[in-house]
Amino acid sequence: MAKPIYGFIGLGLIGGSIARGLKRADPDITIMAYMRSRARLEQAKKDGTIDLILDGIDKALSLCDVIFLCTPVEYNASYLEQLGPLLKPGAFITDVGSTKTEIHKTVTELGMEDVFVGGHPMTGSEKTGYENSTDHLLENAYYVITPTEKTTEAQIEQMKGIASAIGAIPLILAYEEHDFSVAAISHLPHLVASSLVNLVRDSDGPEGTMKRLAAGGFKDITRIASSSPVMWEQICMTNTENIKILLKKYIDSLSDIYQELDSRDETAIYRLFEESGSYRSTFSSRGHGPVSPDYSFSVDIVDEPGAISVLSAILAARGINVKNIGINHSREDGEGALRIDFYREHDRTAAYDLLKKHNYVLGK
Repeated sequence: MAKPIYGFIGLGLIGGSIARGLKRADPDITIMAYMRSRARLEQAKKDGTIDLILDGIDKALSLCDVIFLCTPVEYNASYLEQLGPLLKPGAFITDVGSTKTEIHKTVTELGMEDVFVGGHPMTGSEKTGYENSTDHLLENAYYVITPTEKTTEAQIEQMKGIASAIGAIPLILAYEEHDFSVAAISHLPHLVASSLVNLVRDSDGPEGTMKRLAAGGFKDITRIASSSPVMWEQICMTNTENIKILLKKYIDSLSDIYQELDSRDETAIYRLFEESGSYRSTFSSRGHGPVSPDYSFSVDIVDEPGAISVLSAILAARGINVKNIGINHSREDGEGALRIDFYREHDRTAAYDLLKKHNYVLGK
């Protein structure tokens, strides 16, 4: 049976990571790619990620079984029109966009519902570009697949196979359900986080006390405010209606909380924390979602010379790859003095077990 041939239009963080993951799963497949940055394509070919550099949307793409559209949303319609006539029988196009309604509507308008399957790999990084892509970026992350009304079971199975090959977890959703769901669990939180950061900036005193104390919980819950403003502007402009519905609900809930505080309704405030805590405890701890998985734990050590070096040596001796070691300046949740981050879940598990054997006191 012939090996599949994949085409990529755009080869940034997500496209590059999918391509790397596919090559890791099967080095004998063929991948061709086009993007505006020739230098990055040359690097991808040198890395062995791609086999053929394209100069544009040309006939070579007619060899592909699946073409990944990994460009900014404003270019999608143009590329779809160009790619349509090049598809061989049985081939189809998929995308990696964070919102699906706009591209699905475009596909319908172009009469391409039988050759398109939407996709959203729910992962990312604070860094962008092919140079920051990895072959494991999508491991254990949901890969949402949004079929059209004319998508076949064979196409869905092919997409599920692609997701599984790169270590992701395929999840089939209608594009409308996808966009409403991510508006709640991703898009609105980004707006809230950014507005909270700006609230602290505008409310802080001249000595910057709030900023200094923000190293703990506040910094954690607003981490996503550091995401790309270009990307998040596009997301908010392509999923506006869903975000507006949920934002209005959130504003109403904040108004209710304001009234409960104003009337000193202790029962209502207690219920707020009790119910939210109970519901949050039902969330998966595996790190699925549009925010990068958190493979970390805290370590309670004494601040003395050589303490971090000893800990690092213990991990290095076992070949455990550490992403980052940072100091927790604010530990209101009972965390240890250090937080160690890992690239993969199995590294975190191995490190946790190892340090436990060395009698370190570890936290969540």
